Amino acid sequence: MAGNAAVPGTSVLSRGLAVLTSFDARHHAQTLSEIASRASLPVATAHRMVGELEQWGALVRRADNKYVIGRRIWDLGLLAPIQTGLREVAEPFLLDVFAATSATVHLAVREDTQVLYLDRLSGLESVPVVSKVGSRLPLHATGVGKVLLAYAPDDVRERVLRSMERITPHTIVNARLLGDQLERVRSQGYATTIEEMTLGACSVAVPVEGPHGVVAALGMVVPNLRPNEARMVAALQVAARGIGRSLGARVPRPREP
Repeated sequence: MAGNAAVPGTSVLSRGLAVLTSFDARHHAQTLSEIASRASLPVATAHRMVGELEQWGALVRRADNKYVIGRRIWDLGLLAPIQTGLREVAEPFLLDVFAATSATVHLAVREDTQVLYLDRLSGLESVPVVSKVGSRLPLHATGVGKVLLAYAPDDVRERVLRSMERITPHTIVNARLLGDQLERVRSQGYATTIEEMTLGACSVAVPVEGPHGVVAALGMVVPNLRPNEARMVAALQVAARGIGRSLGARVPRPREP
């Protein structure tokens, strides 16, 4: 029986939705039999549904014969008012940050215990960057992720702090140490990482506040943070305040980095 998938009804649509909702934060890639089990469908029915969804672009079969959510679903998700509005509002401010720093710039939101990247402008410097528009990365190992985690509900932080994967030798997986960092994010107004997601890449990020609190994070990826950390934080904070004002937030003055 599926963990989060809805019990399918008799219509083709309900069975297709059961297949799609069998995917969640803990089940990004599944075999056909796993999909059938979690969607509470006979394997033959799941096979037919998966085939049609794959043909349409909602699912993609990897080389290991596991299925993942396809780009077509992401494209539809971008039409949701909250995502579309946020990206459209933020775009000119991302361009301003890019023009001022020539760094890779990110706009991201939290999706449960992961970072979802809504937009990205690639920097001029050769820095290893694994994020892509539509990709998801761990909250604890990214600059934008730490910002979003710092302002996430308590239960989300507790779940992340209980299960942190070491991605590079520099990834922080000590719950107390990361907890202290999140406290500083809330007090200082920005987060940093040093080769925690990818070797050779550092990041800095700030929160973007909407009318009802933090709605996104704005960050950049660079080869190193010094000696320009304060300038990068200031550029991001100015942009974040601009986005916040456009979203209708009463954003306070940025703190001194």
